[in-house]
Amino acid sequence: MRGLFLFAAVLLIFTANSNSVKAFEPDEILDDPALEARAREISKEVRCLVCQNEPIDSSNADLAKELRIVVRERLVAGDSDDDVKSYLSARYGDFVLFRPPFNTATFLLWFGPLLVFGVGGIGLIFFYRGNKNLKVAKPLSPEEEARFNQFLDEDKKTKSSNSGETS
Repeated sequence: MRGLFLFAAVLLIFTANSNSVKAFEPDEILDDPALEARAREISKEVRCLVCQNEPIDSSNADLAKELRIVVRERLVAGDSDDDVKSYLSARYGDFVLFRPPFNTATFLLWFGPLLVFGVGGIGLIFFYRGNKNLKVAKPLSPEEEARFNQFLDEDKKTKSSNSGETS
């Protein structure tokens, strides 16, 4: 058990730092440190279309490598960060960005969670309002309790007589 705990702890430590692992290859890195820093920041905001929940910054997929190269080419060509994101968004759709622009096509993406929570909250309000009208069972009167106990006694007698016959 102790070994299993140690294994889980080591595994947790290594997976906790998985974001610090970079998938960059030496041929991708730009000579200009300022441009390289901008490229890495943009790469953290662009989704790998193969992995989908991983930025191209840390993805080893071939498409992610190609996207990292495109980002660097656009920056070397003089594009601003927003121009690079717009280029990628126009080419691959708003899904490629972790923070897509706010427009009519992404309205549900931005407000969908609020809509779900709102509907759930309204449902809870109606649920608890409806339960106010439920009647709570009142305790048995002495006569009802006596009849109930008599019923239980008869049931015990029936069960004991049936178990005696089968033995």
